Amino acid sequence: MITALDISTSALVAQRVRLNAISSNIANMSTLRNENGEMEPYKARYPIFKVDDKIRTEHGAAGVKVERIETEDVEPQYKYQPNHPLAIKEGDKKGYVAYPNINMTREFVDALEATRAYEANIGVMEVSKNLGQQTLRILA
Repeated sequence: MITALDISTSALVAQRVRLNAISSNIANMSTLRNENGEMEPYKARYPIFKVDDKIRTEHGAAGVKVERIETEDVEPQYKYQPNHPLAIKEGDKKGYVAYPNINMTREFVDALEATRAYEANIGVMEVSKNLGQQTLRILA
């Protein structure tokens, strides 16, 4: 039973990281400069999960962990705004401003999915806790 709690806890931590990445992506949908102040639109970040072999049951269930957080490498979304101070000054993209290519619908769907997974794991923890309490009542 303790292993079931550990597995659910690992899933809760992983989904929290996922929700943090999603909220960061949404918050930076209009960010046009990087940390150094250079003109570079924000690139969405997505966590990559991996099976955590340290948390495993004898029946094959396993925990999860965040292996890494990847940065999406996609072409920015260009909007023609020739009077914008960050508009491209020369070349075939002259007059365009490069915005992050983040799909709001995708981010909301991912957030909903992560929230549901989080809630499901809370439910598993509640059931495990109740099973433990019932077992103690029977044994006492």
